Amino acid sequence: MTKEETNYLYLILLHVAIGIVIYLFPFASKLYGYTMFLLGGYYVIKTQNRNNEALMAGAYIAGSEVLLRMTGGNITYEFSKYGVLLFILIGMYFKGFSKGAIPYWIFLLLLVPSVIISSFVLNFDTNIRTTIAFNISGPVCLAVVSIYTYRRKVTLEQMNSLLLCVGLPILSCAVYLTLYTPNVRDVITGTQSNFETSGGFGPNQVATFLGLGMFIFFSRIVLESRSKFLLILNLIIALNISYRGMVTFSRGGMITGFLMIVLLLSFLYFKSNFRGRVKLNYILVIIVVAMVAIWTYTSFQTGGLINKRYANQDAQGREKVNQFTGREDIATTEINMFLDNPIFGVGVAKGAEVRELETGNFSASHDEITRMLAEHGLLGIIGLLILFFTPLVLYLENKFNMFLLCFVAFWFLTINHAAMRTALPAFVYSLSLLNVQLVAPSKKE
Repeated sequence: MTKEETNYLYLILLHVAIGIVIYLFPFASKLYGYTMFLLGGYYVIKTQNRNNEALMAGAYIAGSEVLLRMTGGNITYEFSKYGVLLFILIGMYFKGFSKGAIPYWIFLLLLVPSVIISSFVLNFDTNIRTTIAFNISGPVCLAVVSIYTYRRKVTLEQMNSLLLCVGLPILSCAVYLTLYTPNVRDVITGTQSNFETSGGFGPNQVATFLGLGMFIFFSRIVLESRSKFLLILNLIIALNISYRGMVTFSRGGMITGFLMIVLLLSFLYFKSNFRGRVKLNYILVIIVVAMVAIWTYTSFQTGGLINKRYANQDAQGREKVNQFTGREDIATTEINMFLDNPIFGVGVAKGAEVRELETGNFSASHDEITRMLAEHGLLGIIGLLILFFTPLVLYLENKFNMFLLCFVAFWFLTINHAAMRTALPAFVYSLSLLNVQLVAPSKKE
């Protein structure tokens, strides 16, 4: 076994152990959260962010968010967003930020009017400061990290390391879920999203993280498995994360992860020469067989209910009239708010209060797009257009970034079903702005 394989195996075993320890000793989750924050800060400051260590630390803390939330390891509920912001700001102190990131400065400015409006229109008994911070932290995190990553040069090896930093705590989460619900058959009785198989936490957020973890380790099968040992190890990890993601019965995150895999493989296939395509064909066969096998195993473990879930059927096989579990009603109210307040919107966090007044139900938005329309109005539309088209323009300049379309797809699809309640969609989006190169950037650059 080579040194590279040994080090990678140790990393994997360490994060398997982290998942086990947190399950056996719940207080360890707090220690884990504080430790990653302190060590991450020390790591960035000591290295003075010479090799984008701020991004590495931010990637790890973004990947750990759902594990910390489900096990009570957060210093605060929004710990990961603020942690990512802090690491990136430290990184900016040492290495500056991208001077050409004007679109994201504009995006930040577009958020301001709605924040000001909120300070006047939120209910009297609402904690204005914390409520606004909770709702605006996702977009602000995206903008700040994007200002740092915009056209910043990294190597393909560094990009794979960044993704691994995201994926390792997701592996710990999958291990924790395995111990939390060792026998899936006992807890799955219907086709609705399942909290028991999601560690007692929100299945939507858990599946989002596991779907990305599935993509990360499948990508390592293609790009980072230089030996049979690494290929088998990455395949085992990818299949286990895929299984734990599917049995949450939350579809959005897993469909997104699968689409990212398809986009990556399609990119590699069309960019490869004949020999590269022949090699890729073998890997494609392995991945397809593995996915069919894990789907078959999941179907067996769930008594065929997973098939009905993805076919939008209930446990009796009847097609569900409503496949969005009420989310389209929330989206409809937000569109109506936009039509009533088309310029500046109703104000940050005011959408939920208006919805409660009209329907009697206080419910947060699941869709960041309709939330931006309702709470930011026309300025929100302009902001969304900036976010959507800027990375696509960069793709025309740097078509080697094989991950760019995958990252934009993850961000766009995730904010459609899970808004920006976690730091992950914001952080992954910002990675699409990196200038990926085959060779290391020169020191002058």
